[in-house]
Amino acid sequence: MTQENNTPIALTALQKRVAREVIAYVRHERLPVGHHLAESHLARALNTSRTPVKFVLNHLAERGMLRHDRNRGFFLARAADDLNDLVLEIAAAEENSVYLKFVELRLSRQLPEHLGEIDLMREFGVSRTELRSVLLRMQQEGWAEQRSGQGWRLLPVIDSIEAYEESFSFRVTIEPAGLLSPTFQVDQKVLALCRQQQEYIAATGYLSMTTQELFEANSKFHEILAGFSGNRFLLQSLKRLNGLRRLVEYSVDLPRPTRRKQVLEHLQILDLIERGDRLGAADRLRAHLEGARRNKLNPALLERLGLQSED
Repeated sequence: MTQENNTPIALTALQKRVAREVIAYVRHERLPVGHHLAESHLARALNTSRTPVKFVLNHLAERGMLRHDRNRGFFLARAADDLNDLVLEIAAAEENSVYLKFVELRLSRQLPEHLGEIDLMREFGVSRTELRSVLLRMQQEGWAEQRSGQGWRLLPVIDSIEAYEESFSFRVTIEPAGLLSPTFQVDQKVLALCRQQQEYIAATGYLSMTTQELFEANSKFHEILAGFSGNRFLLQSLKRLNGLRRLVEYSVDLPRPTRRKQVLEHLQILDLIERGDRLGAADRLRAHLEGARRNKLNPALLERLGLQSED
């Protein structure tokens, strides 16, 4: 799996994404050294096939993160807190990826509504395999769809100040309501794992985690609460919105103290839920979302993101 000069073989776009998600999974779950990482479990957790997972596990074993036993599989060889170098390495590899070029062009409205694979292969200088992995990721995140025999079509995304603000307004409407749903039921095991992750981020994780990792952890927190609502449509709506937010918020680098304050608010919401005070939790969640809206809808940040008004 290495070249003759002993440098690692370059990962494909899909493999880079899976590698990032495997590392993020280890860090989020606070897995201990020696933990067994099963291919089948990771494939389910990351919603991908076992083929790229297996390749990535071998790659991470070569990078020293994992230990491979031929008869038993892969085991974590480095502590979750000791993976910053690999996180930065994968992030740097993704900086010039075809996916991020698509994101940049989409947010700046430089892509046509309908896309043909042959034209895209020529424009980006990539193989059909690499291009399709990117297009399928876009489809999974909810901002592209495949048209039968007619290429691909782009779907609406958060590409303006108005759309960004509307996304927060929608969340303020549905998320607190989910906590007050008559079908609301807490999964204590899930809640405990959620608290563990949030406490780690509040303690030290917010200092070392990448913007992408922090976004994914934040999205997971809100989706867990939506899942407790027992309303499948609420959860599906939030997951789709988070997929669209991802395009913008991977670039939102808030000050670290602000990130920590948001996580402390998450823990306050969990405290209220554990005490059975769902009304208080809903009010705190509403205030939390309004605070996030104020932090992110400021002129300086919007200018850095390149979001403009629709007028």
